[in-house]
Amino acid sequence: MPTVDDLKIKLRQLDGRGYKAYKDIKGVYSFPGYTLHIDYVQGDPFATPSRFRMILPQETTRFPQELTRNKVRQIALADYLIRQFHQQAQKKSKNRGIGKSGLIQIDYPKQEVLERSSATIDNTRLEIRFFLGLPARGRTILGQAAIEMIHDDLPYIFEKALIFQNTDQAAVQAFVETIEDAEAMRSQLKTHGLVAFVADGALLPRRSGIDSRPLKNKGIPFQSPPAFQVTLNRPNRGTISGMGIPGGVTLIVGGGYHGKSTLLRAIEFGIYNHPPGDGREYVVTDADAVKIRAEDGRAVSGVDLSPFINKLPQEQSTEDFSTQNASGSTSQAANILEALEVKPSLFLIDEDTAATNFMIRDHRMQELISKDKEPITPFIDKVRQLYQEYGVSSLLVIGGSGDYFESADQVIAMENYLPCDVTAEARAIALRYASERTHEGGRAFGEIRHRAPLPQSLNPKTSTRALYLKVPDIKTIHIGMERIDLSAIEQLVEQSQVRAIAHALLYAKTHYMDGSRTLAEITDALMKDIQNEGLDKLTGIPYGDLACFRRFEWVFALNRLRTLKVTILN
Repeated sequence: MPTVDDLKIKLRQLDGRGYKAYKDIKGVYSFPGYTLHIDYVQGDPFATPSRFRMILPQETTRFPQELTRNKVRQIALADYLIRQFHQQAQKKSKNRGIGKSGLIQIDYPKQEVLERSSATIDNTRLEIRFFLGLPARGRTILGQAAIEMIHDDLPYIFEKALIFQNTDQAAVQAFVETIEDAEAMRSQLKTHGLVAFVADGALLPRRSGIDSRPLKNKGIPFQSPPAFQVTLNRPNRGTISGMGIPGGVTLIVGGGYHGKSTLLRAIEFGIYNHPPGDGREYVVTDADAVKIRAEDGRAVSGVDLSPFINKLPQEQSTEDFSTQNASGSTSQAANILEALEVKPSLFLIDEDTAATNFMIRDHRMQELISKDKEPITPFIDKVRQLYQEYGVSSLLVIGGSGDYFESADQVIAMENYLPCDVTAEARAIALRYASERTHEGGRAFGEIRHRAPLPQSLNPKTSTRALYLKVPDIKTIHIGMERIDLSAIEQLVEQSQVRAIAHALLYAKTHYMDGSRTLAEITDALMKDIQNEGLDKLTGIPYGDLACFRRFEWVFALNRLRTLKVTILN
């Protein structure tokens, strides 16, 4: 195997040559303590930086095997090491020419701990994937500057960030144990009949709607009402108490600005684990909880909307409904029914982002517009059927419709960011002041019909490229000539998840979409492949900027493809 010295000789020989000559350094090199893989070399200093990997044996890193004894701990430790690599890389990353020259970058975590391709570790080795902007002046190679990056800066980062004896060992232990404890708590929810848990002392407010870091010095520690107090066990830190939210229909009520949506948002992201200091470390939600909202303008392809919408004017059928421009109510109905194809456990809905006419039709409106003239069956008349027939709970932020009191199993009021149990009061009010509205949901929720996506729906070609796949931000996927808008899929947290979803769309088209497999069957097969073989299964080559996603977000992305064609199978 070529050594670091061989790589230095190559770089000296390339000094002053045209930039494309950098491709000569692609390969594997032996460094003291690790091997360096140069997998891809950029063709231009302004292009996507070159892809590098370090592979370090356990004899080099010397992380105790107790830190990698199970999958959860491995993901947590890898996440911690990515954060450390990022911190050290920032010290060494600097301008060394034009474009991205001198950049040292890794796909690093934010406030959620995800399994990602930028680092993997087990009890035998650590692999770190990162990006280097190879230096140039104009289009001319700066060989000596490249030697400084690869020969000096990378070993510095390696020593500071990836060797156990050089880390804050107590912090490493605390990080791994925190993630393991949260995962253990999530696994106990079903045993206790819960869909979510919020620990006493949790700090829920965030800095802003686009900054998920904890709000500094202004958070009010969470405290569970006695009626909802539950104790869970943590394998590393013992028992913990907090508010357990049971299955069924739960309302979060309260005045404006008192924390209703803040609580829902914390629960929404409780599907992920969070690092120590986040404030939500011990807010855990069933992993199959799905946020639902209205989404004006989205495409809908072959969805049976009849549980919520039927008897359209001109006798238009809703049992195989498609549109390129759904209304708020139609989109929210489609979002629910598409999710039901892949078996969620809990719907999270905030009335602020819901379609009003989908959520409720009060008595007065029922009197003015009779049911035979109104195609929409509101969610209020289906919410209990969802739970009773399909086991899907609902957690709803409701500030304007007391009619939901009659459907609720429990009601939590938020006052100055603290919850209290008002279930008895809500039931008493429902008895005292009858809503007088007529139930419109029929005797049953309705059938969940499965669809088979057709492979020709996905065309990755453009007029000039056989394959065009681009993810410019967390909200957008470009495939071929099509743009998929993900801006309303609120439980996506990182662009690297969206990149993985984009690759998964093409992978599923190639491997599983045949016009006969249902979307649920395709999704199960896809997620099993990732679980068994990792994210590299999607790409066939080592990418360093992918992160794991849930089946729901993948399904939602496919459903927003405007060229999607499906066959309804039952």
